[in-house]
Amino acid sequence: MEWTHFNKEGRAKMVDVSDKKDTKRVAIARGSVKMKPSTVQRIKDQFIQKGDVLSVAQIAGVMGAKETSRLIPMCHPLFLTGVNLQFEFEDNGIIIESQVKTTGQTGVEMEALTAVSIASLTIYDMCKAIDQEMVIEGIKLIKKTGGKSGDFIREEC
Repeated sequence: MEWTHFNKEGRAKMVDVSDKKDTKRVAIARGSVKMKPSTVQRIKDQFIQKGDVLSVAQIAGVMGAKETSRLIPMCHPLFLTGVNLQFEFEDNGIIIESQVKTTGQTGVEMEALTAVSIASLTIYDMCKAIDQEMVIEGIKLIKKTGGKSGDFIREEC
């Protein structure tokens, strides 16, 4: 087996993608923040002292996707052509889904996962004063398209 992220000396390296063709790439990730039903209602009513939770989480998720290569050591800096997050309320939490797009030589799975992670952490930060029992869970890749390895669609979502 050839290790892609190690050089001949066994030290970490960023994979060389210069010979890969540009393709359209899309990744979708999902996760959730579980919380008390009263916290969900306060977010819906925009009655959180720090402000509009979902608006701030939306911006944070976009920023997280854009900064992924600065957070994850072996990620390439990418030109993202689109980043969007959607939020769905449940009785006991919020489901967060990100979609990240690019046309390039490497995929955007890490950017999509980072967007969900940062949005989740932002929700936690904005609501922690009223609900210390929140749990961030289930962050996973749902779908990815493009690239040499082909498409991936998670069977159970």
